[in-house]
Amino acid sequence: MANPASAAALLMLLALASTSSAQLSTGFYSSSCPGVYTTVKSVVQAAIAKEKRMGASIGCDASLLLDDTASFQGEKMATPNNGSVRGFEVIDAIKSAVEKVCPGVVSCADILTIAARDSVVTLGGPNWDVKVGRRDSTTASFSGANNNIPPPTSGLANLTSLFAAQGLSQKDMVALSGAHTIGLARCTNFRAHVYNETNIDGAFAMTRQSGCPSTSGTGDNNLAPLDLQTPTVFENNYYKNLISKKGLLHSDQELFNGGATDAQVQSYVSSQSTFFADFVTGMIKMGDITPLTGSNGEIRKNCRRINY
Repeated sequence: MANPASAAALLMLLALASTSSAQLSTGFYSSSCPGVYTTVKSVVQAAIAKEKRMGASIGCDASLLLDDTASFQGEKMATPNNGSVRGFEVIDAIKSAVEKVCPGVVSCADILTIAARDSVVTLGGPNWDVKVGRRDSTTASFSGANNNIPPPTSGLANLTSLFAAQGLSQKDMVALSGAHTIGLARCTNFRAHVYNETNIDGAFAMTRQSGCPSTSGTGDNNLAPLDLQTPTVFENNYYKNLISKKGLLHSDQELFNGGATDAQVQSYVSSQSTFFADFVTGMIKMGDITPLTGSNGEIRKNCRRINY
């Protein structure tokens, strides 16, 4: 995940779909496409074997997949996403493979949700049964992407309120932030934290400054790991780093900075299994946020554009 936008991949972008009251289920494809799970998993595992970081890049709301056209503005160029989200070619490959198994059946939104789970599992994280039955949006929200995704400058109150607006608790927010145990962030997203702030370990700040020049516009796209120890393994080191004041983003360190979430961070340091359980709960809740189901939306033939 190149920044919090895509950590939401594992995070907030799922929240940008449109509403429907119908329910998702784990058995939605049991008769119509029983091979979808093994098909998605094989492509995800191959992509991660080729590039470990890809596991942190897969998974977000299907509205993000839509490319801009002359008459359509998508979300890829929204501020939190531009230059950050990636892995679209892997989703294309998964869609192509799934279409060969059961054409016209599985949505891009469900492919993303399954792929996000498989990425977490492949990198050592917890497993869970994914609820499916989503259909694909025919619209995107550039303003929604700009306004609903927490920026890396967010304080605890802003993080909490943005998640609450999607029906996710502060506890969910802290657990889902653990997705930052994998992936990388761009210099432009952590520059202010490592140069200007005091709630950061001095030696760690200097290490990060060495790869991120202080002048804006210089080295903006230089990358650093969100979890300095094991950025390609899904475990609880992210929280251990916060306690040591080695959170890369301002928004990361806010979770352990003398506030209401300190105790929860401590609990995840003490028990990785507690973190895993809460992360799964948060992911399932996030996947339930206003999906398109039933006759709403469509099953895209190509994840990058709506059907014509």
